Amino acid sequence: MSILGTAVCELGEGPVYEAGTDTLWWFDIVACRLHEYRFADARERIHALPMMASALAVVDADRHVLATEHGLYLRDVATGGLRLLAPVEADNPVTRSNDARVHPSGAFWFGTMGKAAETGAGSIYWYRAGEMRRLFGDITITNSICFSPAGDIGYFADTRKNIVWRVACDPATGLPAGDPAVFIDRSGESAGMDGSVCDAEGVVWNARWGAGTVDAYDVEGRLLRSLPVPARQVSCPAFVGADVGRLAVTTAWQGLDKAALAEDSHAGRTFLLDLPVRGRLDPPVAL
Repeated sequence: MSILGTAVCELGEGPVYEAGTDTLWWFDIVACRLHEYRFADARERIHALPMMASALAVVDADRHVLATEHGLYLRDVATGGLRLLAPVEADNPVTRSNDARVHPSGAFWFGTMGKAAETGAGSIYWYRAGEMRRLFGDITITNSICFSPAGDIGYFADTRKNIVWRVACDPATGLPAGDPAVFIDRSGESAGMDGSVCDAEGVVWNARWGAGTVDAYDVEGRLLRSLPVPARQVSCPAFVGADVGRLAVTTAWQGLDKAALAEDSHAGRTFLLDLPVRGRLDPPVAL
């Protein structure tokens, strides 16, 4: 395990690896910043954003889609210019975007939540080829959006309830093909189930906010192993590298007072874990 770069995020989230440029992208949501780290030369850049954003999907070498507090925006990689792609809850000042991931079909699932985690204010949306649908509502903190390798199963969580659900999906479109069922229930515990990613064998790797671990679950929802991370508020994992055999993990210092920060000195850092696993990359989002 190593610390990746020098960034310290108040609320680090949404890591995505872009294989074509060997780059990890992630956000500091409340600071309205997009972080960029190129592995080839260890180059770091911070891009200021005019709004809160939380997730990124690659379109091609020149364009990304950002999930923001006002909706989906197309970002020009070279200039940083933003163009509105689809408004989402733009007239609702209570909410912002949160967790997201691209389905194997190219569909972009992304969640919203209340800026102060207002109960039931969040929803999960599906976007593909210009079409937008609201899939699920009445969620307080949307998280753990990820998909099985074949695209026939989708996962999502409400961190407030500490439950991850699984739902059958149409592999060709990424749309739900049934009703969600409980996959993992840790509702009796204080540490929250945050962002997740699914590897090539269908194992779900979940960042556990407040516990300082990344936990791996098999396809039946059984805990396989827990990897310690030297920051308690871990938020989201992403597979990185030429063989996608490593795991980048974002963390946060949000809500910690001086005493807690003194004990959690790596809070807000992004970590790189070497793992003997076969990771997977998100496909390009379908516009």
